[in-house]
Amino acid sequence: MNHFLDLHTTDATELRGMIDAARSMKDARNGRPRGAPDDTQPLAGRMVALVFEKPSTRTRVSFDLGVRQMGGETMVLSGSEMQLGHGETIADTARVLSRYVDLIMIRTFEEAVLQEMAEYASVPVINGLTNSSHPCQIMADVMTYEEHRGPIAGRRVVWAGDGNNVCASFLHAAGQFGFDLTFTGPPQLDPDPAPVGFARDRGRSITIERDAARAVEGADLVVTDTWVSMHDSQSARERRHNLLRPYQITTELMARATPDALFMHCLPAHRGEEVTSEVMDGPQSVIFDEAENRLHAQKAILRWCLQV
Repeated sequence: MNHFLDLHTTDATELRGMIDAARSMKDARNGRPRGAPDDTQPLAGRMVALVFEKPSTRTRVSFDLGVRQMGGETMVLSGSEMQLGHGETIADTARVLSRYVDLIMIRTFEEAVLQEMAEYASVPVINGLTNSSHPCQIMADVMTYEEHRGPIAGRRVVWAGDGNNVCASFLHAAGQFGFDLTFTGPPQLDPDPAPVGFARDRGRSITIERDAARAVEGADLVVTDTWVSMHDSQSARERRHNLLRPYQITTELMARATPDALFMHCLPAHRGEEVTSEVMDGPQSVIFDEAENRLHAQKAILRWCLQV
């Protein structure tokens, strides 16, 4: 059973194989219309459940389109429709869904929901995002960096702002793909020690630098994410803005990185908050390539899970 739950629980060689497969599938499409099927249809006759406790744009569209391009079909289910864990247990939901579909992708809040789904499902489960990690996003990010600048191994990545779930997956990726990472942000929002330890245990340099300008010196890639969640109260938003304002990505900050450094953001972005529009729309930004590559990376993940 090939579940794709987190980068640090998947073999590094398998992750590299998925990145390579994603690039091959992207190249094979040769600019054809988005709705056109792939030459091969490895998911023909397969049904994939896309479960969303947490709303999404990129995750929903990219998984839905990816399954269809490969000849499969999708069933999109919202948290309100399923009421995961309210009444019927997660375990029973997993058992029932496994009788209907060939694979489950779930985007949820609590890591425990994902883990229980995987434990009791008899079909592969993919982590579309939890409060703890976002592995599909980082597979697309690694793919995007390597398209533009070659191997990410040995490079230096700077994460600026909140040490959140996406940051955690970047730390896992540092350990698995062999790059170093500097976190710059306020101490109240430091990354979880567990993914920091994972990367360090694999010989990677993981540092914390409170001064953003110093942190970005010599960086090959600068990454940030939104400062606030759609669920945050107004007072919480104001507190976070006050904490994070020194870590806004500007053209002046990017100028301190290497001349060919790239900028990434998993989107959606709040322009003028965590990053300026000048950076987002500037020559170092690859944010829309990054968004597109969610499609190709996830197609490779789907094929790996189903072994097709």
